[in-house]
Amino acid sequence: GLRAATGVSGVEETSARALAKLEQVLPDRLRRKLDALIKATTAGPANTDSNVEDPTVDAAVLEAISLAIRDHAGIRCEYRDEPLEIEPYHLVAWQRRWYLVARDPRHDAWAPYRVDWLRLKTPGGRRFAPAEFPGDITEFVVREVARTGWAVHARIRIDAPPDQVVARINPAVGTVESHPDGGSVLVTGGDSLEVVAVWISMLGMPFHVSDPPELVEHVRQLARRYAAALP
Repeated sequence: GLRAATGVSGVEETSARALAKLEQVLPDRLRRKLDALIKATTAGPANTDSNVEDPTVDAAVLEAISLAIRDHAGIRCEYRDEPLEIEPYHLVAWQRRWYLVARDPRHDAWAPYRVDWLRLKTPGGRRFAPAEFPGDITEFVVREVARTGWAVHARIRIDAPPDQVVARINPAVGTVESHPDGGSVLVTGGDSLEVVAVWISMLGMPFHVSDPPELVEHVRQLARRYAAALP
């Protein structure tokens, strides 16, 4: 676990020091077994599902957020260049990303905020009386990130009923809605156009791409590329 630690800037060096200390205090029998395993093993790439580099988060930012959660202190920040003051409740680490579940008191709205997109301001916000979160926080993050937490967002029309589409996808891929004219709409996204195109092609179902325009053009290029590859 220490060898694979990612997602927080500077943690690799800290993990290496902790690992060295652990190896020093291991019984000789276990140390020799561990050494044999390390020498016999090569790690594959840590990220094989995206062509976008994983973001890292400053440990000081995580510390500031966790203290604000503890002290029920509001956070003033910029989120994707928009000024916000939010009430922080919980941090969730998922899919090599950090998310802050927080409430926007202006609209009484809960949302997961990607921590690598947050720019904290000082001084912080006003103290608040915490409300009870309505549901399971982890499930909320998984569901909402599929709709709003990606760099690229798309609504894909699928020629299949919603239950068939749901059975084919991982909850991390997106959410499924019924279409009034039949079939389904997959609300999905990814870190890049390439990732979204891969995901929807793996459904194994007829689909229609109409938005965003950049994804339409990317799929069109892929179609030409695959057609040119055929004998």
